[in-house]
Amino acid sequence: MVHKTRGIVFRFTRFGETSIIVTIFTELFGLQTYLVNGVRSKSSKNKIALFQPLTLLDLVVYHRENANINRIKEIKCLVPYHSIQYDARKSAIALFLNEVLNKCIKEESHANEVYQFLESSLLTLDHQEDNFENFHLIFLLKLSRYLGFGTTDVLELCGRRPVAKEELQLLMILLTCDLATPVPMALQQRRELTDLIIHFYRDHLDTLGEIKSIQVLKDVLS
Repeated sequence: MVHKTRGIVFRFTRFGETSIIVTIFTELFGLQTYLVNGVRSKSSKNKIALFQPLTLLDLVVYHRENANINRIKEIKCLVPYHSIQYDARKSAIALFLNEVLNKCIKEESHANEVYQFLESSLLTLDHQEDNFENFHLIFLLKLSRYLGFGTTDVLELCGRRPVAKEELQLLMILLTCDLATPVPMALQQRRELTDLIIHFYRDHLDTLGEIKSIQVLKDVLS
């Protein structure tokens, strides 16, 4: 059947000479894989831009239950980003978030709620003009709730890892604030809290593994 849905690109891989296989988190069906023919041909070279990671899409798709790969009938950009691809700090944050999402989101349950959160979060990052260096910390804490292991208990978040009083206070703020809320902190505190939250994810997700983009994130935000 044909369905209209919104989606967020997670990744794509080349297939054959001119095609791609793209993974998109859709509002209706959660994580889906689509085969797109001819998108890498010379006559369609501009269309590949639609499949860059975290692009927001407006889609009409063919959907068959239990099919490993489906097809896209119509596609266009839902909302173009204005700053994420041009600001090095935002690009580093987006690269990091995309890697985490690819490793963490495997299920289709609560697709609508998760999609709404992701779309709103990405647009918030795109619209922020300053004080967004800690965006990824707030995002990860909020995302963990959608993944089923989120907590509002600072001690549970820290586990058995020793955390200084100042960092505990910052965590309490991060757990309750909005994505656009500026949370002043020193560079070393940001790095330590990033590592702590990643450890928290690893405590609950076997699929996380190594986050290759985390060093880029730390370097760019230094």
